[in-house]
Amino acid sequence: MPKDNSIKSVLIIGSGPIVIGQACEFDYAGSQSARSLREEGIEVILINSNPATIMTDPSMADHVYLLPLTTKSLIQILKEHPQIDAVLPTMGGQTALNLCLEADEKGIWNDFNVKMIGVDVNAINITEDREQFKQLLVKLGVGAAPAKIATSFLKGKEIAQEFGFPLVIRPSFTLGGTGAAFVHTKEEFDEKLTYGLEMSPIHEVLIDKALLGWKEYELELLRDKNDNVVIICSIENMDPMGIHTGDSITVAPAMTLSDTTFQKMRDMAILMMRSIGNFAGGCNVQFAVSPDEKEDIVAIEINPRVSRSSALASKATGYPIAKVATKLALGYTLDELSNQITKSTSALFEPTLDYVIVKIPRWNFDKFEGADRTLGLQMKSVGEVMGIGRSFQEALHKATQSLEIKRNGLGADGKSYKNYEQIIEKLTNASWDRVFVIYDAIQIGIPLSRIHEITKIDMWFLKQYEELYHLEKEISKYKVDTLPKELLLEAKQKGYGDRQIAHMLGCLESQVYKLREEMNINRVYKLVDTCAAEFKAMTPYYYSTFEAEIETADGKRYVDNESIVTDRKKVVVLGSGPNRIGQGIEFDYSCVHGVLAARECGYETIMINCNPETVSTDFDTADKLYFEPVFWEHIYDIIRHEKPEGVIVQLGGQTALKLAEKLSKYGIKILGTSFDALDLAEDRGRFSELLEELNIPFPKFGVAENAEQASALADVLDFPLLVRPSYVLGGQGMKIVINKQELEEHVIDLLKNIPGNKLLLDHYLDGAVEAEADAICDGENVYIIGIMEHIEPCGVHSGDSNATLPPFNLGEFVMQQIKDHTKKIALALQTVGLINIQFAIKDDTVYIIEANPRASRTVPFIAKAYGEPYVNYATKVMLGVNKVTDFTFNPKLKGFAIKQPVFSFSKFKNVNKALGPEMKSTGESILFIDDLKDDQFYELYSRRKMYLSK
Repeated sequence: MPKDNSIKSVLIIGSGPIVIGQACEFDYAGSQSARSLREEGIEVILINSNPATIMTDPSMADHVYLLPLTTKSLIQILKEHPQIDAVLPTMGGQTALNLCLEADEKGIWNDFNVKMIGVDVNAINITEDREQFKQLLVKLGVGAAPAKIATSFLKGKEIAQEFGFPLVIRPSFTLGGTGAAFVHTKEEFDEKLTYGLEMSPIHEVLIDKALLGWKEYELELLRDKNDNVVIICSIENMDPMGIHTGDSITVAPAMTLSDTTFQKMRDMAILMMRSIGNFAGGCNVQFAVSPDEKEDIVAIEINPRVSRSSALASKATGYPIAKVATKLALGYTLDELSNQITKSTSALFEPTLDYVIVKIPRWNFDKFEGADRTLGLQMKSVGEVMGIGRSFQEALHKATQSLEIKRNGLGADGKSYKNYEQIIEKLTNASWDRVFVIYDAIQIGIPLSRIHEITKIDMWFLKQYEELYHLEKEISKYKVDTLPKELLLEAKQKGYGDRQIAHMLGCLESQVYKLREEMNINRVYKLVDTCAAEFKAMTPYYYSTFEAEIETADGKRYVDNESIVTDRKKVVVLGSGPNRIGQGIEFDYSCVHGVLAARECGYETIMINCNPETVSTDFDTADKLYFEPVFWEHIYDIIRHEKPEGVIVQLGGQTALKLAEKLSKYGIKILGTSFDALDLAEDRGRFSELLEELNIPFPKFGVAENAEQASALADVLDFPLLVRPSYVLGGQGMKIVINKQELEEHVIDLLKNIPGNKLLLDHYLDGAVEAEADAICDGENVYIIGIMEHIEPCGVHSGDSNATLPPFNLGEFVMQQIKDHTKKIALALQTVGLINIQFAIKDDTVYIIEANPRASRTVPFIAKAYGEPYVNYATKVMLGVNKVTDFTFNPKLKGFAIKQPVFSFSKFKNVNKALGPEMKSTGESILFIDDLKDDQFYELYSRRKMYLSK
């Protein structure tokens, strides 16, 4: 039992909807924490307003409250559950901490006799109050950058005069670096100071001397009540100081740090953690190190909570920080807990890595028209990927292959920049694609010393890049039938994809694959085991690499593969890759439920994904986890190794769906809806013919491949027109045009970005009402799990609309059409599993906009609103274990549930905030109302046309 036996019931505060700066890493932390508490027999009560996450699943806690994160909601919960003993606020990011502090100031915890565990108020105050924190560092003898606090414009001007430029302005109590900025000249100072003061909830900024070009490191720590401290992970930012850590490429373990400096840094981190308060739990400390031989260390900040990097560090090391931090908050000590991976050693140890991990952020600037695309102190990325390899080069390649931005890795894909000025500009003003541009710079002959001078990226990293370029040059001298085995092995060990090698050799990817097979250069799988193979690991968590053959004394040659294949029947679930706008955490929710349902049906479950922030990549979600890019070559090798019964593609969003054609071509069974049906729904021409056969109305449309065809079509279809590329997610590239000039501009722009794509032109039903339905189908029976009506008019992307469940304003005649159309289409597409259909309603006629035979963004929302496990049911249907008629559906919802989108526009100044057919929201919350007289509904309805743009 936990050491503090007085704790029987704990309240966990979640992090709310996903915004830039606070993403699903806190969903992962909260989920782990809830499981950790329940293992101890403790009742868990959870508050979070995000319907898309695993964390708010009914199975995660004893009581889940999908309520706004306000003190009013906290009081409501505490009144309903007087038995709550403690609150754990460290799992929900800055949102949870801020709410906890507000409740503390209002005396709410005292009123209900609830104690705060995992952190103390003093610790939060010291670390958030920049001035207090600086005084603490001085007292401890830890280096700090010269800095002063300004609470007014005038004070800020005085400080700037004293320090001189360049400066950094950082608002207090903000998230993801909101409002933080570099100031190089006094002209820009006034504007950035005003903005920083406005962004801070307490109208306070810290102005410090900019440590531009210094190296940046993070340490993840855990501490127990006996003051045992362990350092779980050291993380080095490849990008130097000046770029927010959430936007930096990071590497673990630290690569370019001397041991003496690392030891000093450890000591400082432990000293800082021990001096900010008496609490047990997780902590993250950031340092800057001077890039000279002196290696001076300056502390930047300390977060007394689970941070964005904790999820990364947990996945990088296999040490589940949130889970252990929760146990420590209960009063356990580290030596009483076991290592979760080996099950036989203690948690009082520091993980040892015999591999390298590289994290690369994923940006979505295309969704923010007019946004400044350079990187700086304010975080702008919406997700991230992680690559695991035996070397930095292999991990870097795997991370770039995971990004899903139509790149096959570094170089060797014909997409390099060749223009000297453009390359220098992208290196000087850190761009989102700088990770690729460094390679391009080396390729056109810019010396490493010049790249280092511009970027201040450590020479060690640049030399790693240079080695890769030399290898590409060497391989390019050969043809596929003359390439020596050792060169092919070296390229694979350094992470080059078969596609890239094919590009170098001027042949097909399949020829390189065949050559590898002939030369016996095959992927082997290694365990992430926390202890560099010193102890046996019990959890099957793998990454791939390539090794030279080992030869035994008796002449037997083999490679060491640690992934043992069982004889159980298996199913592979393809994950959804990095979070991005249009494909967020809701697909991770679906994947996790798919895995759990397949396990209930007796399958061994295999998860493939590369997103370190999510529950799907937790080492004990699936029976086997392959932390690999959701990239054809990697997936194909895993499938050939594991030989599953089939693959589930309809839960991982467009990422998994895009691989369906390849799987089908290679004869790999797709469980659920067939590839042909998936393709039929995506192919507008075929789909419309199907709708005509079924006698279902749809807006007039046509397909064009160039501007001339589009112009001719416009004469037939009439403006306004909705123009969109095929096979994209989140309405990418969609626009409503009202004349021929706009049409031509948009078509040319689209074909420049997505060459060879077919463009769909639909007559836009101006003023129509939009609705959507989700359903489960087994090929014979259809059950509609939910019909939603959008509050905004047709033309705002469904992901950006406020949607009500059930509809609030559709008559019986319209509802019947929706039901009939949904059933007809689901059966005609031979759907087995989930399907989402979107409708436009005009003059009481229901038109079909599109059908997606896969899990949709709204499935988790409907499941939470009705309290039913729809993904579980749908997976059992896909596996052929159950029919739809086997389930007893009993939706429970009083009144209405409204899905409310949340935007991150505040991160981008001067961005176009108007909503249209292209999705821009980063997350969502759920709002329950008893009836339509509710003030919040009235306000939403009255604003419904405010944002509509063309």
